[in-house]
Amino acid sequence: MNQTPTFSERHYTIDEVSEMWNLSRDSVRRIFLAEPDVPKISRPGNRYKRSYVTLRIPESVLNRVYRRMCAGRVA
Repeated sequence: MNQTPTFSERHYTIDEVSEMWNLSRDSVRRIFLAEPDVPKISRPGNRYKRSYVTLRIPESVLNRVYRRMCAGRVA
């Protein structure tokens, strides 16, 4: 898919992307949760604590999703 290894490029947090795109954190999380090549760091929950999933969005994936979202717009 991508020739450049994703570990060597800049990774963005949900907060950084939501600020750049002027979207809510929940919207950004929904957009990138099922996106391929996005590392998902999870901490499973138990009966007393909820589980957490941390996303780190590589710059190449950020650009790919942005191009895809803008492709449907009519100027």
